[in-house]
Amino acid sequence: MDDRKVYIVRCGEVALKGLNKPYFERMLVERIKKMLKKYDHVEVKRHEGLIFVRADQKIPAEEIIGQISKVFGVASISPAVEVESDIDRIGEAAVEYMLKLIEEKGIHTFKVEAKRADKTFPIQSPDIGKIIGGKVLIGCKVLKVDVHHPDCLLFVDVRRDQSYIYEQKISGFGGLPLGTNGKGLILLSGGIDSPVAAWMMAKRGMLIEAIHFHSYPYTSERAQEKVEELASIVASYCGRFKMHVINLLPIQEEIVQHCPEEETTILVRRFMMRIAERIAQEKDCTMLITGENLGQVASQTAEALVVTDASVKMPVMRPLIAMDKVDIMDKAKEIGTFETSIQPYEDCCTVFLPKHPTTKPKLDKILNSESRLDAEGLINAAVESTKTITIYPRD
Repeated sequence: MDDRKVYIVRCGEVALKGLNKPYFERMLVERIKKMLKKYDHVEVKRHEGLIFVRADQKIPAEEIIGQISKVFGVASISPAVEVESDIDRIGEAAVEYMLKLIEEKGIHTFKVEAKRADKTFPIQSPDIGKIIGGKVLIGCKVLKVDVHHPDCLLFVDVRRDQSYIYEQKISGFGGLPLGTNGKGLILLSGGIDSPVAAWMMAKRGMLIEAIHFHSYPYTSERAQEKVEELASIVASYCGRFKMHVINLLPIQEEIVQHCPEEETTILVRRFMMRIAERIAQEKDCTMLITGENLGQVASQTAEALVVTDASVKMPVMRPLIAMDKVDIMDKAKEIGTFETSIQPYEDCCTVFLPKHPTTKPKLDKILNSESRLDAEGLINAAVESTKTITIYPRD
């Protein structure tokens, strides 16, 4: 018998995709394989509606589970014991499994939940549960049955070739496998919001690239390193990606010199969007992604967002638009970006910040201000100065 550890991986929304389900499952298997490729002797296969991962006993279970749980499309993972589909063998394995749990966790009560996926198996699910429960009571004298609040819920999954025994269902993030929903370009800053926005769109199956604006020398090299660190955390979920880095300072200086001070923020934002759109088109991205949140700052009022969107033709996705800040912060903590985001390094949005920015800009007035600038020349120069770096997942 294969002596590798077995992990049962369950799909989330992938299971609802009807005729497209095999495609989504294949994509999910490929993503799990890619996430685990640094380990030797790991096998990932689809079988009877589940995905089974087999890994060397020497690899800590928490490492395998940690890696799989980062794969979008995974609903849950269960470390399991694999046994021949014979009621006596299942009973023996269940007793051995529970004895180990008694030693490791000190459990006193249990309940068996049996599932007969193989309908040709001669014993029905309720009876499987009763038989295995009886064998566990005989083999584990310290245990009692508690059907309402058991210390351990023991799952027995009987299938055609092999059966599986487990007691944990460790949650994944769900969502859809990467690569099943196109590619978008995230405007990535060093703040809390945009890394979460990138993560949320990746969770919906979208591949991402990033664009980052800085204002060197007003912004420091350490601020740039901070953004790269945030990007690498996001990459630990969605794999390596390209980040396009652009110095926005020449455009900011032109705006400050020729345009009303209160319009600086919205004008800068429009230039950022137009540059991002140009890069997105070159990189075959179908949409822009931002971390904007309605009403959070002056450039994110409803009126300001309308004026910002008028600068581009490409769709703009704002996955955080209606979230409370506390919820965004909680998500940042969950995915591991929060502590890096709050490091006190400036970004380009804080340079030349007006004392009283307009919160209800009018498009005609903004267009009139932009007419004082060589907008196309400034955008072309910014795009031509782009430096592209590859972001790798953080170890």
